[in-house]
Amino acid sequence: MADPSPSLLLARATRQLATGRTETPAADARMLLCEALGVQPSQLIRVASVNADDEDRFDEMVDRRRAGEPAQYIVGHAWFRGLRLEVGPGVFIPRLETELVAEQAIQEARRLVMSGACPSVVDLCAGTGAIALAVASEVPGCRVSAVELDDAAVVWTRRNVCGSGVEVLVGDALRVPDDGRRFDVVVTNPPYLRRIDAPSIPDDVTGHEPDFALFSGDDGLDLPLRLIERAAELLVPGGLFIMEHDDTQREELMAALATSYLWEQIEDHDDLAGRPRFVTARRRCKDGCHG
Repeated sequence: MADPSPSLLLARATRQLATGRTETPAADARMLLCEALGVQPSQLIRVASVNADDEDRFDEMVDRRRAGEPAQYIVGHAWFRGLRLEVGPGVFIPRLETELVAEQAIQEARRLVMSGACPSVVDLCAGTGAIALAVASEVPGCRVSAVELDDAAVVWTRRNVCGSGVEVLVGDALRVPDDGRRFDVVVTNPPYLRRIDAPSIPDDVTGHEPDFALFSGDDGLDLPLRLIERAAELLVPGGLFIMEHDDTQREELMAALATSYLWEQIEDHDDLAGRPRFVTARRRCKDGCHG
């Protein structure tokens, strides 16, 4: 029997994955096949057939995905703004919508560099270090720190930012850094899911990704509301705060920022699907400056 073609294997795997709770069966099948073959997605079209060993490896990966293991954990990496990040058990997998959060931090850091400054950026609840690494990679000339509390997650933070110049700080984002320094940009993608929503979240998320990186109390706002106060402590006057949130939390977070005299230029931003996704606010200056 002739070796099967990649298209045949992809079609078969997509059907198998579609029978479960996999939200992206075709994309997952393609990711797994590329890993099994050791090729980039752009190179897959050049593969005429798949030998038995590679097919067995692929089938094993598909079985793991069908059992609920995230595809990114299976292949050991995820992509974020063109960066290949190592991921695995113990760390939250970066999502596409967070790229927009990183973009906001990148734009602000770039604006400050172009004005002749050497801006400082801190990524709170850094996880893989995706946001911090994106800023450091795309805006030479800025200082970037990443704060992560969990021992398992910080292993992945360090792996991903190694050699990038990003400073890794281990500790509670509400207390670290604790040396009195101030930043031009505070950016964070904190846990913000509601505990009561856990039954409706796909099993491959709740069953594998770390609980502490997902949930923040019954309404999902326990940590986000406290990070608003923390960001005000960390930012220089005129500094920018950027925080990702659930698409149901826009009003509560906007209200929390608006009721404090510490913030101005408060805006909320949609993701690519048109859903509320992150908030920005600028640390008010006593003299009314705007950064």
